[in-house]
Amino acid sequence: MPGRTLPTFPQADVAAHHTAKSCFVTIGTKVYDVTEFLEDHPGGADLILQYAGKDVKAAMEDPISHAHSEAAWEMLDDYLVGFMATEKVMQAVKESDDPFAVLPMEPGKKGMAELEKTDHDAAEDVRARKEVHAAGEEAENSNKALYSTGLSSEADLNKETDYTSDYKRHKFLDLNKPLLPQVWFGGFSKEFYLEQVHRPRHYKGGESAPLFGNFLEPLSKTPWWIVPTLWLPPVIFGTMISAQHLNPLSVPAYWLFGLAFWTITEYVLHRGLFHIDYYLPDNRAAITLHFLLHGIHHYLPMDRLRLVMPPTLFAILATPF
Repeated sequence: MPGRTLPTFPQADVAAHHTAKSCFVTIGTKVYDVTEFLEDHPGGADLILQYAGKDVKAAMEDPISHAHSEAAWEMLDDYLVGFMATEKVMQAVKESDDPFAVLPMEPGKKGMAELEKTDHDAAEDVRARKEVHAAGEEAENSNKALYSTGLSSEADLNKETDYTSDYKRHKFLDLNKPLLPQVWFGGFSKEFYLEQVHRPRHYKGGESAPLFGNFLEPLSKTPWWIVPTLWLPPVIFGTMISAQHLNPLSVPAYWLFGLAFWTITEYVLHRGLFHIDYYLPDNRAAITLHFLLHGIHHYLPMDRLRLVMPPTLFAILATPF
């Protein structure tokens, strides 16, 4: 049981960790040190700092701000540092005949019985906070598609990021092995593939999961700065050549038109080509291509090195044209 090896923090101590240098958040009795994650949070560090030293369960389940996926809950487990005891619990421990049955948190049956005997309110406090972890399906909008949330049971909210158990449970992809061959040889139906690829996973340490497992691996990873480094020189050169044959007002006008046209075109292609699941052919070639071009972003949304089109892949796709 993890609670027997992790420390117990008094509530006042948790509340004191409310800065960017040391940021704790809680869900029920669980305490998470998310200091290192602040700058990586897609919503920005300030959003987390609003809840520093406080419980974030309501914020993470709020469908208006953003109902977090299974991956977000899994990531929290990576930052678990201990358990919190409220002032009522700490006072009850001082008065208890068997304080070591209660601490460290979370107490088992014997500890809960001791708390109940010493202070019923303290026992209720612990019980209520432990039940917070069992958010289950009631915490989510029941109209959401299962594959969009990844929340199939209570265990989904608290299960540790474990590649082996995830593979045993879902029978989809083993994150310990190259992903693309597994998709190609997996024999997955379209329905099963779409259900699983929309259950986000989190690769530990912020690294990229193996895709090819061979010399092609580096070609699938693209830091953001590669895009401007590669494309700005030809764009600037083309603009300079064109400017020699256009009046000064035409150049910025064409630029604005091009930016607007491409933004709209890219959005329509993204929404129309990749998100119309009904028309995705039910064969391994189509499923593998979908995973390579788009599905991997849903499956591993925190992979920083696979957010943009790799130049090598672009060259391969553009060659026929």
